[in-house]
Amino acid sequence: MMLSASSPLPPARESAASRWPLEWLLALAGLLALYVPTFYDALREVWGREEQAHGPIILGVSLWLLYRNWPAMLAAGAGRGSAWGWPVLAAGLLSYLLGRVLEIQVIEMFSFPCTVVAAMLLLQGPAALRVQWFPLFFMLFMLPLPGPFVDAVTMPMKMAVSWCAEHILFAVGYPIARSGVVLQVGQYQLLVADACAGLHTLFTLEALGLLYLNIVRHGSFLRNVGLAILIVPISFTANIIRVITLTLITYHFGDAAGQGFLHGFAGMVLFISALLLIIGVDTLLRGAARTRNRSAP
Repeated sequence: MMLSASSPLPPARESAASRWPLEWLLALAGLLALYVPTFYDALREVWGREEQAHGPIILGVSLWLLYRNWPAMLAAGAGRGSAWGWPVLAAGLLSYLLGRVLEIQVIEMFSFPCTVVAAMLLLQGPAALRVQWFPLFFMLFMLPLPGPFVDAVTMPMKMAVSWCAEHILFAVGYPIARSGVVLQVGQYQLLVADACAGLHTLFTLEALGLLYLNIVRHGSFLRNVGLAILIVPISFTANIIRVITLTLITYHFGDAAGQGFLHGFAGMVLFISALLLIIGVDTLLRGAARTRNRSAP
């Protein structure tokens, strides 16, 4: 079928053209030029470590969320830029320069959400930030945490997880004892490492819970707040499940099987158990809300 010269463009073509105006393509080119080397270095260094392996996943999910909200952002901003973007851009570029020169990756990577915020303010105004606030906030979970803070928090967490795992397994009849963060089960000794119960793991599971909240988008404010608060004990419980699973595999199948599980499937068990706990708690909260609504006069 031929279109006449006066016929409007098909809706799909109009939509695709409106999503990527020239100024956004120029901003995207600038971001790629600055941050492709940054993220490549992160993949080789900080994101290459087990405790920071969630970084590229967080970045990918954040970019997908930005893209998903793109039409709503363009509609909300309607091209009304704000001069407040210039000081934010200056701060972002300064952070990038300092991090690059001093080789401090957390400062260099922090500049990325800053420059994205600056681009949104300059091209779309504050309304764009109201639409895209969650993806921009979610990006913060990709940043490496400061080492001294991690060390100060991780040891009490490992002690608590080890204590819980010991008492649960002892209660069901396993020959287990604990010395600090070392579990002795039968003839095997297991060290509860940072990757099993550290702050990085809790940080990653917090990101998972917040992503679940954003995707599900409950209408009840109390339900959202309640689930957000409960993400912390849910993350702690998932760590306990991971340590117990590793201990049982080592006890029943030997140290080689335990080490294979630790490197191959421990992270999968952690995230699956955390996701199932989040869904289970969310279901209970939904049931409680329905019961309250039925009993209300």
